[in-house]
Amino acid sequence: MSRIGKKPVSIPSGVTASVDGHTVKAKGPKGELSVVLVDDVDVAMDDDGIKVDPVNKSKKARSAWGMSRTLVQNIVTGVSQGFEKRLEINGVGYRAQAQGQALSLSLGYSHDVTYPVPEGIQIQTPRPTEIVISGIDKQQVGQVAAEIRDWRPPEPYKGKGVKYAEERIFRKEGKKK
Repeated sequence: MSRIGKKPVSIPSGVTASVDGHTVKAKGPKGELSVVLVDDVDVAMDDDGIKVDPVNKSKKARSAWGMSRTLVQNIVTGVSQGFEKRLEINGVGYRAQAQGQALSLSLGYSHDVTYPVPEGIQIQTPRPTEIVISGIDKQQVGQVAAEIRDWRPPEPYKGKGVKYAEERIFRKEGKKK
């Protein structure tokens, strides 16, 4: 039994949600999102919020149950609060600068890397070594953060590169003579 799937998704004040078949739509102060759920789950609105239940007791339906409830929770949280990821840049001369709808990264290559910011995502650089990515779609925020990190992932010997703020880099000892 899914412990996450049993809980209904509560709708905060200022957010309106609607269920149409397997499509759940949420509209709030930050914007509007919708998600189409798989056929193995039933979705219904009630007094507590949005309730997700498996169609039958098959393994496939039970495994989609918790995931579907989390997808609904993510769109409700996204339109009410939004999501944010922070990246840190470590290394001599490594820096980032937000320029309108592009992010310019100096990561030790012979040229600066220009990353075009997708629609629905905001990027700020409060410091040259810090990048803040925010938006209402959790998947898109995480994808943008992963694509920026892929330009120069952190290496284990000196710790140089782009890493998530909460990420801990396992450091290795260098070669000995």
